[in-house]
Amino acid sequence: MSTTWRIANGRIIDPANMIDRSGDLLIKDGVVVGPEEPVPADIPVIDADGCWVVPGLIDIHVHLREPGEEYKEDILSGARSAASGGFTAVACMPNTRPVNDNATITAMIRARAAEAAVRVYPVGAISLGSEGQQLAEFGEMKAAGAVAVTDDGQPVRDSQLMRRALEYATDFDLPVISHSEEATLSTGVMNEGAVATRLGLKGIPAAAESIMVYREIALAEFTGSRVHIAHVSTAMSVDLIRAAKARGVRVTAETAPHYFILTDEAVVGYDTNTKMNPPLRSAADREAIRGALADGTLDTIATDHAPHSILEKELEFDRAANGIIGLETALPLGMALIREKVLAPGRLIELMSVNPARILGVPGGSLSPGAPADITVIDPQRQFVYSADQVVSKSRNTPFLGWTLQGRAVLTMVGGCIRHNLLG
Repeated sequence: MSTTWRIANGRIIDPANMIDRSGDLLIKDGVVVGPEEPVPADIPVIDADGCWVVPGLIDIHVHLREPGEEYKEDILSGARSAASGGFTAVACMPNTRPVNDNATITAMIRARAAEAAVRVYPVGAISLGSEGQQLAEFGEMKAAGAVAVTDDGQPVRDSQLMRRALEYATDFDLPVISHSEEATLSTGVMNEGAVATRLGLKGIPAAAESIMVYREIALAEFTGSRVHIAHVSTAMSVDLIRAAKARGVRVTAETAPHYFILTDEAVVGYDTNTKMNPPLRSAADREAIRGALADGTLDTIATDHAPHSILEKELEFDRAANGIIGLETALPLGMALIREKVLAPGRLIELMSVNPARILGVPGGSLSPGAPADITVIDPQRQFVYSADQVVSKSRNTPFLGWTLQGRAVLTMVGGCIRHNLLG
């Protein structure tokens, strides 16, 4: 398999190096090389005319379900889904069965990931069993390959334990990812508001998220530690994060495409593919999320890819599982923000490549000479109907089936190896 290429005639967008130009990108033995370095004259050429050539996309937040729920997704199928969506690396959450709370499971994930189409980085649990009682062994998990810690799927309810987690993680330079949810307020099934009242469904107030975001910021400020806020969905959370950053608090944050595309109006019809946690919010919240992506308050777009089978989704709305798949739709949904003049192309690549690499401390995020050739080629004009027969994931739980989307990853390259190719 060739790992030496010339990607020709593309628009090279590399925000980390402040590059946005047309031209060729040279790859030799799986590594990006400068134009001055000699490469064979007869190397294979990839014609990227009309396309963007960008650092490989990195998803900071996915659920791959292995070990324990492989009927929904596994590491290999999730990696194929990621590659088809333009991602060259993903970070997988620890709420598996059993929970990834020790070095043995972390090492198993890493070993399985050696066969995967993209780079897979395990995220370890904050607490044993994610039960919020006793800290897991962060150092051992990091030595086995963990790149962050979280109890995602549920909050760390005990503030003292969260404080200790932030302090302990600092010793190992591990980011702590917060699932920010005040559980006693979060007993509904959709956003609290007029739509929930109209549908007769119990609501979850925006304060259920923002109260815990405030706590995480306060603890990060108190300890001098860094914290990353997952799946931000509300205007109140955005305001808190923006103010904290202005004070110099070491906080970063992500949102997911469904929070900047959809609102709670999507729940009308009781489609369980619109049920997620945190829930889809109001139009005002959606606009706040968009503004925060543009102004730097939010650092990354993550999918929160959460596969479920029909066993968990084809139920009454209040009984159905939370979550949707997102690896294959994140890029075109993000591209919609460019067409709507919310984001510039370089800013989208910062959100989906540069910043995730920086936050996790993993390779990628740039096309600098010497960097691994993890590259995504995007056709910004290509339209496609996202239909069930096109889904690469094992699961089909997405509200975007049947949508006509624009902007597609037409080639995904990891370490110079082509993992997805629609260029022919």
